[in-house]
Amino acid sequence: MKSDVITVYSSGKHLEKALNQVEAVAEYKKLTKRSRLVLRLLTEETLGMMRSITGEQKGEFWIEDFQGEYQLHLVVDTLMDSRKREELLEASTSGRNEAARGLMGTLRDLFERSADRDVAPLTNPMLMAGMCDSDSANPLVYEWSMMQCYEELKDSSEPERVRAWDELEKSVVTHVAEEVKVSIRGTRVEMVIYKHLQ
Repeated sequence: MKSDVITVYSSGKHLEKALNQVEAVAEYKKLTKRSRLVLRLLTEETLGMMRSITGEQKGEFWIEDFQGEYQLHLVVDTLMDSRKREELLEASTSGRNEAARGLMGTLRDLFERSADRDVAPLTNPMLMAGMCDSDSANPLVYEWSMMQCYEELKDSSEPERVRAWDELEKSVVTHVAEEVKVSIRGTRVEMVIYKHLQ
């Protein structure tokens, strides 16, 4: 089953519509009270990520379920590129991307790369660890998996990768979701959060 697609905005506009959609899905699927709360929390976190990652953007949000596995989809056409990123960083007090840490920083890096035609080499250890095979003929196609990131970071002894592991462990989403995948095709970014619910 696929829910209605809700247009959401990073400003928070239509957040209530998306949350009402969550309630409708939970009611239709007769989810337990706990599962309803988990689905709502993941939706709030997903849309909160959109606000803090993409700036003033709009996107599409919907829920799909397959035999008890719920997928929260957020698709955004990003406009961030290296020039805009530099302008934003210059406006910050330190001139550095203070937020480029943890899961949020990793996802922000992915969203920013989607519109950056001057693709720089990967340097974020969490981003490098979670990269999946993609279309090597197209440098603007990426796929990142939280579970693959876990697998590659968990036994590392390199200080940067140990820090990345610690930051990943602090994220609410990583403690609630079973998987987070991000796919980038040009300027189109799709984030999918997976969770089995009853």
